[in-house]
Amino acid sequence: MTYLLALDQGTSSSRSIVFDQDGHIVAMAQREFRQIYPQPGWVEHDPKEIWDTQLATAREVLQKAKLQAKDIASIGITNQRETTVVWNKTTGEPIYNAIVWQDRRAEPTCAELRQQGKEKTFQQKTGLILDAYFSGTKLKWILDHVPGARESAQKGELAFGTIDTWLMWQLTGGQAHVTDVSNASRTLLLNVNTNTWDEELLQILGVPREMLPDVKPSAHLFCHTRADLLGASLPVGGVAGDQQSALFGQACFKPGLAKNTYGTGCFMLMHTGTNFQLSANGLVTTSAAQPTATPEFALEGSVFIGGAVVQWLRDGLNAIKASGEVQQLAESVPDAGGVMFVPAFTGLGAPYWKADARGAIVGLTRGTTVAHIARAALESIAFQSAALLQAMSRDAVAAGGSPVAELRVDGGACVNNLLMQIQADLLGIPVVRPKVIETTALGAAYLAGLSCGVYKNLDELSAQWQVDRTFRPTLPRARAQERMAQWEHAVRMTTAP
Repeated sequence: MTYLLALDQGTSSSRSIVFDQDGHIVAMAQREFRQIYPQPGWVEHDPKEIWDTQLATAREVLQKAKLQAKDIASIGITNQRETTVVWNKTTGEPIYNAIVWQDRRAEPTCAELRQQGKEKTFQQKTGLILDAYFSGTKLKWILDHVPGARESAQKGELAFGTIDTWLMWQLTGGQAHVTDVSNASRTLLLNVNTNTWDEELLQILGVPREMLPDVKPSAHLFCHTRADLLGASLPVGGVAGDQQSALFGQACFKPGLAKNTYGTGCFMLMHTGTNFQLSANGLVTTSAAQPTATPEFALEGSVFIGGAVVQWLRDGLNAIKASGEVQQLAESVPDAGGVMFVPAFTGLGAPYWKADARGAIVGLTRGTTVAHIARAALESIAFQSAALLQAMSRDAVAAGGSPVAELRVDGGACVNNLLMQIQADLLGIPVVRPKVIETTALGAAYLAGLSCGVYKNLDELSAQWQVDRTFRPTLPRARAQERMAQWEHAVRMTTAP
């Protein structure tokens, strides 16, 4: 049997999973790490802690699987995207904490660029909108605010990377400074039509070209690891940002196939093939994980607060002791009793893009209980995702395609049957959960397997994808539309007039 090792570096934990060649999980190891909140709207991680936890889980999972490094055909890496690290090329020391994708400190820079009329330039070259979410403005913030950073960068002394790049630098002892197209496409610096760093965009954001990693297809021999780390030198053969990796792991290789990942946030992607299509409905265009040098694209919508709303019920409201209790609490009432919960804790992402929105719970009465609020919190995940899918279907139809016919789901919260049924009811299409819901890590393993010949082609991977359960809509369409209208009304109440 051939084995593949996926390093899955997420927002709140680092995980390593060993898959066999049939795509089954052999063993898994996970470690959480600190979330650092220096001030409201700022979110940071310690890059060294990310590396330490990732390496520890890789060693642990090999022990759990009773395997040695020589049993692993290739390593695949998938990672939280947009999170930005800058380090010294000689010492390997980060010059500042990693600025996390959720961080909003670069919003003034984005507002300034929008005022200067630069938004269209960025959108046509990168497919993205000008938002603090993406890496480029975070990188500019570090260069502008860390003493001596800009001077060092201009002398060629500093390296920039998203988390995949940081991990490969560490895995090779500073020998590899590389990334893949899916991660590079989230920086606001890559021209996704040519898959090259764009001089005009670098100039606008004041980023020296020498800081940037080399860009490769997602299935590619990126580097070999240092032998002393895991017991043998192993090839890294697949890299993709977590959401594109999940799209790949869900076998969404053809235009019109869509998936939604229910994690800290929710991320919906629809493959659009080799067609670079800008959204007219508040979505972004992004590079899909690319097995070859041919550019492939996806439309994407991001919900900033998905499963994190359940963490807030646990930690902020003390309504539950563990996240797993939310379904039972929500099911203790037949509905949310007219309560709508818009969890705009860090603004609203797609399709609204309201940076100044703040969370709101509306429709409270004397009869409202914590169970109603818990149900409304769960429903908020489904409402936000439904708004994304409606936007995506409008874009698909405008481009001459068909509305999305089914939604493939993954991520931690997709095990919640109540949430998945609410999702199907709001969407009016089947919601399909696969047998392996660790599709983010699976996508990275598949890319690594493709590059080293474990898999012949995409057809072989499509044949491995298996359904666990299909949730079919039971709510009349008129009632679902009424509920979506109530949701949109609640969203309008999150921003002051």
